[in-house]
Parts: sequence; structure tokens; C-alpha cells
Amino acid sequence: MLQGEQKAKLEASSADTLFPILQPALTGIARLASQAPHTDDGHLIEFHALAARSILNKSISRRQLSLAYSINPYRGCEFACRYCYARYTHEFLTPPSTLPPISPDPTQPQPWATAFEHTIYLKQNAAWLLEQELRKIDPVEEIALGTATDPYQPIERRARITRSLLEVFARRSGYRLGIVTKSTLILRDIDLLTRIAQRNTLVLHLTITTPDAQLARLLEPRAPRPDLRFDAVRQLRQAGLTTGILCSPLLPGITDTTAAVDRMAARAAAANASFFSAQPLFLKSCSRPTYLRFVSEHFPTLLPLYEDHFRTSDFAQDPYRSRIRALVLDACRRHQIPTRSTDALLTRETHPLKKLPPSSEPPAQRRLFA
Repeated sequence: MLQGEQKAKLEASSADTLFPILQPALTGIARLASQAPHTDDGHLIEFHALAARSILNKSISRRQLSLAYSINPYRGCEFACRYCYARYTHEFLTPPSTLPPISPDPTQPQPWATAFEHTIYLKQNAAWLLEQELRKIDPVEEIALGTATDPYQPIERRARITRSLLEVFARRSGYRLGIVTKSTLILRDIDLLTRIAQRNTLVLHLTITTPDAQLARLLEPRAPRPDLRFDAVRQLRQAGLTTGILCSPLLPGITDTTAAVDRMAARAAAANASFFSAQPLFLKSCSRPTYLRFVSEHFPTLLPLYEDHFRTSDFAQDPYRSRIRALVLDACRRHQIPTRSTDALLTRETHPLKKLPPSSEPPAQRRLFA
């Protein structure tokens, strides 16, 4: 006799086959995802080919970023960063029939949030789509490559979708392009990046959350080591490319201290980075369970403070944000490295950035989130 769980699965399967009319009709991106053929496998990862209809997305941001358009060559990201704000994108993508039931427990990540790092979609014909869509926009509008996925995650070595997009920009002039990545794979494309920079405004951003390799491995399990990323910044700068370091997000009680920010700014200056920027953690509901589990396992004394703060807000409050801005500005002054006003890909700031005068003592530390 079948056990209860086996019987339920068999009955569900039979219902799918015998009564397809009872199944919800998929539309839009969910329908495309359901039709995406399996193309490859990695370590605990599946890759699917997505027949994307568009590659250039109009950006709408609650953080009021200045960029107008974004490009994401992939859906999902192998790096599995614990704080990733883009996990929600799989909620609209993954066919419901392939997921287990939604958990009513807010401390548990929803199935689609977990799928974000295990089911990766590769956008097909991306370069052709970009060629068509660039004709319809004003070149002065800023374009960001890699806002909801890393354009240089490991599958890019084989898929080469990001490189195909850069080839399109290399044939054009007058555009404003910002690229953000955690990957040293960007060094592969120095030839194209150099050509793009000759006729366009190009700003490269290497995200380095911490110089501590052990902490980075916990936070960003499959991303390259911090020291390799610092070295990538050096090489990109040696190639004459505008390249800065984003130390984002700053994690309250973990990487947001005066000493930690100062250490990162010093490393950025040593790598000859074009600028250094750091922004506070913002924790969307899609990433909250995954990140809070990390805090619970490795910084348990901080967990009650995190739970209390992010219960009602995704973002840090103004007093804390002001303190962080002061910390970053002071660190940049001490190490004579330009800063940025926000974490937007502000290509218009690349030329006005200047060395800052040295300051006095750094701002005092205050309590967590204050």
C-alpha cells in the first residue's frame, strides 16, 4: 500500500495529466520560464535557456538611483550572497508547479528565494535584442549592467552572454554604461572594455564587502576571494579604465565600524581605485530569512537587534545612514581617495571627482542602527 505522501504525489501527478484545465494558465515571464529548456548543470545548479523578449529594462528604484536602464544577462545568480535583494525576481519566474508549498513561517526562505541561486536562466539572443533596443533610447541616459544578477557569474565563462553585450557597446559611441560585479572574470574582457571606454563613458564597479576571506566565504559563498577582487581593480586601473570599489552593503555590527571602513578605504587606495563607496544594508523580505539565518549562526548576539529593526523596515533609518556617510567620507579623506554620493552608477561623477582635504578625528561610533 502506498504511504500517504507517495499517494498524494501520485494523485497530484494524475490530476496534472488528466485535468490540465484545472492547472493555472501561465503568462508573461512565468510562461517563458516554463518553456525554457534545460541546457546545463553545475554544482547543485540547473541552467535553462530563456527566450527573453527584452534585454533593456526601464529602472524603477525605491532607493532613487539615478540610472535609467538596466541590463541583466541572467536570471538568478550563482554567488548566493546571503543579503541579496534580488531574490524576489524568481517569484515571478519560477513555474509554481515546480516549487514546494509556500512556507507560512517568515523565518524560512520562500522556495523561489532559494531557487534564485540554484536555477539560473540564460537570456537568449541578448546581443540582438540590445542592438534593437538601443536604437529607441537617448544615449545620455545611464545604463547599468548587473543590477539583479552578476554579469560575470561562473556560467558566463561558457555562455559569454555578457561579452556579447559588450561587443554591441564596443561598436557604438556616446553611451553611459556602468558595470557592477564581484567577479574577476571581468578581466577577460579588458579588450572590449578598453574599446568601449574610448568612445563612451564607462565606469566599472567591483563589489568587495569585506577584506576578510573567511567572512566573505560565509556571506558570498561562491564569489571570488576579496584579495583576487582587489587585484582585479589594480589590473583594470592599469588598463586605464575607471574602476571603483563598492563596499556594499555595510553590515551593522559586523563591517560598519570605523576601523572596518577605514581598512577598506586603505585597501581601495592601495589598489589605485578610482573611487570608494559604501552603503548600509537594506534587507528586503525576500532575503531576510537567508540573511538572518547567517546572523543567527555566526553573530547570534546581534540577532535580536536585527530582528527588531527589520521587522518594520527594509531600510536603515536616517540617523544611521548619516553616520555611515560621515564614516565613509572621513575614511576617503584620510586615504586621499575620491568617494561617490550614492551607490548609483553615477557616470556623470567620474570627471568632477577630486582628492578630498584631510580631516581631523573620525566620527564616534554609536549604537547599532543609530
